[in-house]
Amino acid sequence: MKKLSARRRHPLAAVVVLLFALAATGGLYTAFAPASKAKAEDTAQSLTIEEGRKLYLVGCASCHGTGGQGTTDGPSLVGVGAAAVDFQVGTGRMPAQQPGAQIPRKKVIYNQAEIDQLAAYIASLGAGPNVPTKNQYSPEGADAAKGGELFRTNCAQCHNFTGKGGALTHGKYAPTLTGVSNKHIYEAMQTGPQNMPSFPDTLLTEKNKKEIIAYLDAVNGDETTTPGGMDLGGLGPVTEGLFAWIFGLGALVAVAVWVAARTAKAKKS
Repeated sequence: MKKLSARRRHPLAAVVVLLFALAATGGLYTAFAPASKAKAEDTAQSLTIEEGRKLYLVGCASCHGTGGQGTTDGPSLVGVGAAAVDFQVGTGRMPAQQPGAQIPRKKVIYNQAEIDQLAAYIASLGAGPNVPTKNQYSPEGADAAKGGELFRTNCAQCHNFTGKGGALTHGKYAPTLTGVSNKHIYEAMQTGPQNMPSFPDTLLTEKNKKEIIAYLDAVNGDETTTPGGMDLGGLGPVTEGLFAWIFGLGALVAVAVWVAARTAKAKKS
């Protein structure tokens, strides 16, 4: 009887076995489930990159090279990042119709899904700025007055103090910022397209970029009014003064000629 009693299981033995089983099951899930999820994400990303490569070979490789290394007709795209692609292709500047001093903005020929695929492929060639999130470029809560100071210090020399654009040298120009989406303005500051210098977070922080966007929204938004009447594109006192000289002085000359003619005619009669 004693021998049989010694072999009898403890009442808590079943509970211990159950806990071990649950722990083992949880451990297996922890070990394999995240790996499966990560593998699925990697597969999806690989497919996106492959689709982007196909689009690139058709629309971009003739200028930028089959591997993005660049040619005499187009610069290298290695390391420019996804943000540069989203800006250039998303504003219609790329693919370019022909090389030139300035690539103008035109109709976009790719949809956003295709742009994302192209961006993923170019990003795979080398690390660069990522496409910003909506929270990064949203001007909500940003200080527009501070943005005005930053814009006049860093941007107005080329883009004019309200972002209307302006001429540069050798056929180049700073494009107008009116009607440009907040995301593309942010990406332009990140990547420095064409003649524009780049402003990484070490020069203009994410907060600074949001403030500049808030300022541009304030001066060029749909609800912005110009109480002074016709603003001549906001080009400033030099242009406005030139307008006054040309038309004002011209009107004075015309009046002087008319008065002189009338006076001469009166003397003759």
